[in-house]
Amino acid sequence: MQYSGKVEYAQQRKIRERNTALYRLAHWPIWIWVFFLAPGPLTFSLFAHGFGSGNLTWLIAVLIGTGIAALRGSLPGSEPRPYILRFDEDKPNPLYRRVCYTFAWSAVLTFALLNLTGLLLAAAIGHWYMQQIYHYAYLPLCGTILLLGALGVLPRVRPSTKGEGTERRYFYGSVWAVTISQAILLLFWKTLPATRAANLTKLAIFAASLLLMGLAAYRGTLPAPAPSSPASSWSPTKKYKNKMRHIVEI
Repeated sequence: MQYSGKVEYAQQRKIRERNTALYRLAHWPIWIWVFFLAPGPLTFSLFAHGFGSGNLTWLIAVLIGTGIAALRGSLPGSEPRPYILRFDEDKPNPLYRRVCYTFAWSAVLTFALLNLTGLLLAAAIGHWYMQQIYHYAYLPLCGTILLLGALGVLPRVRPSTKGEGTERRYFYGSVWAVTISQAILLLFWKTLPATRAANLTKLAIFAASLLLMGLAAYRGTLPAPAPSSPASSWSPTKKYKNKMRHIVEI
């Protein structure tokens, strides 16, 4: 299906020569959350039994690791200068970006798929097996996603940044769809009883939310960036050329 929504031409974006301290700081909590979620069974224990000593130990490790990486400019968004100036540039994708976005994809996909599996089983047979699902299925699924990232198959994890203009839309759209759907599921998980009819309701709501949010992201009605295209009738002005030359010389 051909995309018919808003298209943002790469040359029309305002060039940001430096990332402000606030901008860099704002990205740190994002990556804290991504890596904090990485050990799935430990995260399941957090939501099932509350914040334990294992969660605290892992959180401290994540804070230290991501803090050092952020100070060194080795987290996406924490760089002193934007690495990608134009989303159609064919540049090598740095290792830290590939690692971070691989784990971000794992956080987005793994929990949504495992929760959907648990809902399907509960709706079909009337029993919950979430703990067993996370215990046995998390590592194989997470490992598969990490392998796809290592092979450069996932969006924003490829060896080149040339497709960034489109790939970032896949990523942000998935993040919005899954985050909103998981929040809705948590609400109904807390409010609906643990009956088979309620399980069917939770499954229907979660699946419908994923579908509708995904469609909304595709159509550009969620805060996901519009696809960026290098093609337009725009031609660089002398002021723009001088600005680009100044950036290259820095």
